[in-house]
Amino acid sequence: MAERLVVIGGDAAGMAAATNARRGRADLEIVALEKGRYTSYSACGIPYLVGGSVGELDDLVVRTPQEFRDQHRIDVRVGHEVKGIDLAARRLEVRALDQGRTFHLGFDLLHVATGARPVRPDLPGIDADWIHGVQTLTDAAGLLASIDARTCRRVVVIGGGYVGLEMAEAFVDRGAQVTLVDAAPQPMRTVDPDLGAKVAEVLAGYGVTVQVDTKVQGFGDHVVHTDAGDLPADLVVLGIGVLPASQLALDAGLDAGARGAIAVDHRQRTSAEGVYAAGDCADTFHLVSRQRVHVALGTVANKTGGVAGRNLGGGYASFPGVLGTAVTRICEVEVARTGLNQQEAAAAGIECVVGTAEATTRAGYFPGSAEVTARVLAERGTGRLIGGQIVGADRVGKRIDVLATAITAGMTANDVLELDLAYAPSVSPLWDPVQVAARKAVSALAAADAR
Repeated sequence: MAERLVVIGGDAAGMAAATNARRGRADLEIVALEKGRYTSYSACGIPYLVGGSVGELDDLVVRTPQEFRDQHRIDVRVGHEVKGIDLAARRLEVRALDQGRTFHLGFDLLHVATGARPVRPDLPGIDADWIHGVQTLTDAAGLLASIDARTCRRVVVIGGGYVGLEMAEAFVDRGAQVTLVDAAPQPMRTVDPDLGAKVAEVLAGYGVTVQVDTKVQGFGDHVVHTDAGDLPADLVVLGIGVLPASQLALDAGLDAGARGAIAVDHRQRTSAEGVYAAGDCADTFHLVSRQRVHVALGTVANKTGGVAGRNLGGGYASFPGVLGTAVTRICEVEVARTGLNQQEAAAAGIECVVGTAEATTRAGYFPGSAEVTARVLAERGTGRLIGGQIVGADRVGKRIDVLATAITAGMTANDVLELDLAYAPSVSPLWDPVQVAARKAVSALAAADAR
């Protein structure tokens, strides 16, 4: 009888594992269980669906359950929620939501890809039907239905992370009056506060009312209660961040890792034999801090899911770790980061110097040139590059990949300064902004050594 692999979760980390396992083992029976209605979709595209840049919800679906069945012989069962894992008996308790019945399903191999859940603080009134967290495509469908069911003239977005900022912009594009509320001094805590302030300025210029250092205390009748006063709202979107959806696995006895995520090794193996985990529910290794971390990014989910699948399929694969490289566009400005910011470096015990360049995206005289702020963080003493941040318009965000590559390669700030980067007035200044920032970091290193 063929061995059975059961995958819990039908998005990136789950289906990447399932398809890679199938490539390795034609004889493996593969069953994928997904609580929602969709598989293999782009959650990152949800704000653009809300804002109207993406036309239909189905446009975000990369591959349907039927395509997995037909092309990969994977038995995908949507509307099936796993309620319990019995590691000793090697079986799952599964609830077929549409049928209203519960059954048990045995497994020889198991892959957990339950993703993340939006942070939903325990506040009075938080469960009202006009308050939405947005993490899955099912969440997006519920949000769109809520928008259609009511007049959304006043929208409050709570939280200044990627999703919160993108959602604020999306509702402005829909013609709503939008207030962004963040408990932090500035939005975008993944970058340094002064760069987060630039993002706040951009949002304000776009029409978003930005309230920082403001704590939400609860919800009334279409009112958000904060310590700075009440805000009327037809709709609230939670963009506070996410936590690993790991409780199912931890209740089964799997070891916990960073931030309560499932602990895995470099091959995505959990603490139980034959059980793997990947994506937003699992922890990973940070290449700079050398610590276990929880990083909820689609790139990481796809890569770690693929590693788990190749191992489940009888091959050998390992995941080296992450830098937390990310980019987003807020209004017309792109914000990108990689490695550690200053606060993260301090927490990791790494003393660093900072080089910041106020530059332009093209030659200053060339039409279309825009301002850009580039920042490089280097370790004091070694000069090793440990982080980078970029804020600016004119498609500047992908320049962060230069710094991500340099950090991965173990390069110093001086190494980045000496890179032979391309130049043409229409696409870059003679000295690229990341190299100007690196030059400033080199000067800061010399000054620090002289003290």
